[in-house]
Amino acid sequence: MSPTAVNHSGLGHVTFLGAGPGDPGLLTLRAVEALSHADLLVGEPHVLEVVRTHARADVGTAEPAAGEGALDASAAATQLVMASARTGKRVVRAVAGDPGLDNCAASEMLACAAAGIPFEVVPGVSAAMGVPAYAGVPLSADVRCVDAATASDRCWSEVGASEATLVLTTTLQTVVAAAAELVAAGRKPDTPLTVTVAGTTTRQRTWTATLATIASELKATKALPTPEGPIAAIAVVGQRSLQRAQLSWFETKPLFGWRVLVPRTKEQAASLSDQLRSYGAVPHEVPTIAVEPPRTPQQMERAVKGLVTGRYEWIAFTSVNAVKAVREKFEEYGLDARAFAGIKVAAVGEQTAQSLVEFGVKPDLVPSGEQSAAGLLEDWPPYDPVFDPIDRVFLPRADIATETLVAGLVELGWEVDDVTAYRTVRASPPPADTREAIKGGGFDAVLFTSSSTVRNLVGIAGKPHNVTVIACIGPATAKTAEEHGLRVDVMSPEPSVHALAQALADFGTARRVAAEDAGDPVTRPSERRPGSRRRARV
Repeated sequence: MSPTAVNHSGLGHVTFLGAGPGDPGLLTLRAVEALSHADLLVGEPHVLEVVRTHARADVGTAEPAAGEGALDASAAATQLVMASARTGKRVVRAVAGDPGLDNCAASEMLACAAAGIPFEVVPGVSAAMGVPAYAGVPLSADVRCVDAATASDRCWSEVGASEATLVLTTTLQTVVAAAAELVAAGRKPDTPLTVTVAGTTTRQRTWTATLATIASELKATKALPTPEGPIAAIAVVGQRSLQRAQLSWFETKPLFGWRVLVPRTKEQAASLSDQLRSYGAVPHEVPTIAVEPPRTPQQMERAVKGLVTGRYEWIAFTSVNAVKAVREKFEEYGLDARAFAGIKVAAVGEQTAQSLVEFGVKPDLVPSGEQSAAGLLEDWPPYDPVFDPIDRVFLPRADIATETLVAGLVELGWEVDDVTAYRTVRASPPPADTREAIKGGGFDAVLFTSSSTVRNLVGIAGKPHNVTVIACIGPATAKTAEEHGLRVDVMSPEPSVHALAQALADFGTARRVAAEDAGDPVTRPSERRPGSRRRARV
């Protein structure tokens, strides 16, 4: 039964949904659809973190009130799920991995069936299958999966005598004991294995050893002992583990596990953050500026009315915020993208162009080279009284914008209505833990996309720590960073945020290769803590 179907019984509907082993990208299309219709999400905190982004903003969430042991937690979840469904709610009961392999989910399904509550099952990627794939360990057709916590003596004897690839669900603290059980049951001590924790997430870490050496490997790398409680792990035992050296694709991403500070709002940073995630990074957006309406809105109002009445030949957008300001003014007057009919539209770069497309407007001019005011002027046609019936350009922009574009357009023969569409002010300081991470070396890199982002970030949060990699979009931004006592490690080859992210990824790759060539462990910048603050190059 689909969650959107009408249920004439008055009861709601329950979806038992597999959230996978941790990577939100492993959710199925059916899971995303079910989440978008949910009224209530029920699950453990780490599972809700994976699925919540695909649900409505107003969706309710609940965590089963666990008592003593898993059975009590399952009973609490059953009561919560059924009580909510009886009120007509569409409930998503989310579990890690696959619900078909979860004993608690099975008992909850039986309870729903007995009570006549409609339900469906949306499978997920199990940890036993997903984690080895992310660790670069392919599984053969001859594979056995064993939960080390519940395995009987007979089970250990069977898998110990077998040559099959073995996938053990275990913990970092008990994997050594499991290895000893396998050796005692007949597996050769030199049988290779991998042990992976936090699989499919950017916290993933994998150790490669043998059944005989895993204890010393974990001790040598200081993985054990740990002050935390049990840490879930997936171990793969067998010759397939040896292929990890060639097939480790996830943990070798250019910026794997790097915490990257992006001094922009979530809306501005969306595509940039997605690009950073594709390199294995964990982006953290911190707004350094806030956008406010102009102090005197009359100039903007006259310009928008002039746009409708045919006063302009061109309108030039130099930022996403300018598009947003004009769009909001359009909506205030009951206008839409059709008001741009007959007017040529220019955008300073691809991101601004994309925001126009989302508004319903396809730009006539986007720089073919440098994405900047200078690049826009390179392609802008001079005013021609024969072909241009109107000689006026509407330029909505920030109050602190430079005069480069205005002067260039005037030189090309155009009249320019230079209108303040919005004001930029320094944003409020980020939360205390973010400020501490910035100053204390908790971030691996920061991307500065303008001189103002340097000034404003330092102003609201302090200087990044000396271990943090500083990446700048161009020479002017780099100069500002150096004036603030920061050393620039990465410079974008062109003034584009995506080129800047690629440059940082190239830097990460070179850093990894240098460590491997030197026989050193591959570490993140934040894992090295020199004592003195880094200074700018002289």
